[in-house]
Amino acid sequence: MGASYPPPSQGDFLIRDFRFASGESLPELRMHYRTFGTPRADARGVVRNAVLILHGTGGSGASLVRAEFAGELFGAGQPLDAARYFVVLPDDIGHGKSSKPSDGLHARFPHYGYRDMVQAEFRLLTQGLHVNHARLVMGTSMGGMHTWLWGEQHPQFMDTLMPLASLPTQVSGRNRVWRRLIIDAIRND
Repeated sequence: MGASYPPPSQGDFLIRDFRFASGESLPELRMHYRTFGTPRADARGVVRNAVLILHGTGGSGASLVRAEFAGELFGAGQPLDAARYFVVLPDDIGHGKSSKPSDGLHARFPHYGYRDMVQAEFRLLTQGLHVNHARLVMGTSMGGMHTWLWGEQHPQFMDTLMPLASLPTQVSGRNRVWRRLIIDAIRND
């Protein structure tokens, strides 16, 4: 299933004194990431081949490094060929190897939302990986919601947005009820 693709490089970027929309802060916020390829800049120093791909709720960048996804996109001659593009797969706040409540702060971990996650993604790209422009920002489900927010918060940063399995509106219907049940169960435990 799928073509072969190169192994990703992995790393962590520590964002110092990260301030959340809630007003809370952390002295260090760890953003774990995986990359394929190499960033390439034009004569003016603008990176022209960066692609940011954002995972869904409960996932991580690791969930995108499997034959069904990476094997269809990152191999030679494929749409996001790692020889041509610099692909970045971050683990968002609360996911994978990035900072999360279960690291030790538990309920004292700052309250965070999509806007905080997008700000951390932006700082990872610009400060951690020195990417000053993205060719594409895409994501699925929660990552798709982040993609919409990238368009709102950083409209000049990328050429194209590709939100998948998401709408630019608040969660509603059965999905909202399901999330409310989970939140209430945790808060009332």
